[in-house]
Amino acid sequence: MKIVEYPKRNEWAELLLRPSMDTKFLERTVANILDDVRRGGDEALRHCSRQFDPSPITDFEVTESEFEEAEAAVPDDLKNAIRAARANIEKFHAVRHQDGEPIETMPGVRCWKRTLPIEKVGLYVPAGSAPLFSTVLMLAVPAAIAGCREVIMCSPPNASGKIDPATLFAARLCGVGRVFKIGGAQAVGAMAYGTSTVPAVYKIFGPGNQFVTEAKLQVMRSGVAIDMPAGPSEVAVLADDSSIPEFVAADLLSQAEHGPDSQVILVSNSRKVIDDSIAELGEQLDRLPRKEAASRAIENSKAILVESIEEGVEILNEYAAEHLILAVRDAEDVAATITNAGSIFIGNYSCESAGDYASGTNHTLPTGGAARAFSGVSTASFTKTITYQRLDAEGIRNLGPVVEAMAAGEGLEAHRFAAAVRRESVEAKDV
Repeated sequence: MKIVEYPKRNEWAELLLRPSMDTKFLERTVANILDDVRRGGDEALRHCSRQFDPSPITDFEVTESEFEEAEAAVPDDLKNAIRAARANIEKFHAVRHQDGEPIETMPGVRCWKRTLPIEKVGLYVPAGSAPLFSTVLMLAVPAAIAGCREVIMCSPPNASGKIDPATLFAARLCGVGRVFKIGGAQAVGAMAYGTSTVPAVYKIFGPGNQFVTEAKLQVMRSGVAIDMPAGPSEVAVLADDSSIPEFVAADLLSQAEHGPDSQVILVSNSRKVIDDSIAELGEQLDRLPRKEAASRAIENSKAILVESIEEGVEILNEYAAEHLILAVRDAEDVAATITNAGSIFIGNYSCESAGDYASGTNHTLPTGGAARAFSGVSTASFTKTITYQRLDAEGIRNLGPVVEAMAAGEGLEAHRFAAAVRRESVEAKDV
């Protein structure tokens, strides 16, 4: 083991580097595997199994008989250890405890957590087709509430080499420390890696075009966190004959005007609602300053006629829209059946732009179906949780055998010994 004495601060970065590998080879290999699976399905999985598995697999799902065979093969002491570990993990995670409040998972074993702000965060505020100063509010306000020590912001400059005045006003109002006139993937890179001008941050927030999204995904591989995969804006509207087609059309266009790659979907159990809404679209479109961009998005949009609102809900749960408007009867009851969406707008008067600007929720939301697993930005997005555990003599006496059995079962002898040496020390004193 190399010993480094009294390293200077400017040596820390190199000193703390993780072991690296050829990322280009890794990216290319993984990209090829993912493409093969996307195209070939199970047959591609079988091909991968022949290449990578010690014994090629043709049927992938574990059968009930295999579960039974496995249970019979696991020694009783290991099964009991796994059960004990599960009980402790469940006990800790099931309690909504306050920061610093310890949970005794078994006698002598106390666990707790502490929530802290992320120290350095970077906010990306788009301005390509329109200056989105509202994004400053959506990102900087929760960052300030969370208590982030260093908040910087990047936004593309306009033709005059300036950032939109309202964007700068909002940034100063919300306490953003430093603002940089940089846009696109290069802004993400600057915040991720740091330059002589731009400080590096620990997590990057904010929506953007496909280049910004891809840059965020790539820097994430080098250890910089991101808020979520967030691509082009999208809205879905579920409407029945209680909806107001004028309102429906307005909401569809409110997302379409973001740009030609915006996603717009209307789902209804009424053909008349669809026809009337499309007619309204045509009339309202002619009045928009951003008519060309909205028209191109509408050309790629879909109106889906379904048998029932229940079927519409199933489709929309599958789609997992960034914004979902429920222009239906009993809209709150319908909202309770939605399991996948970034933000839901309930009833005819809940326009999507309310959430975009000023209702109080956040408009930085998961797109592209990511709402199946990701949440929108909130104060919690700007924090992290550290967990703690403290074992006393009684704790290692009780927990030691569980840890030892599990470590031995995984073939990790050093793990087993780290617990065993402590337990044996305690037991020796008991004699």
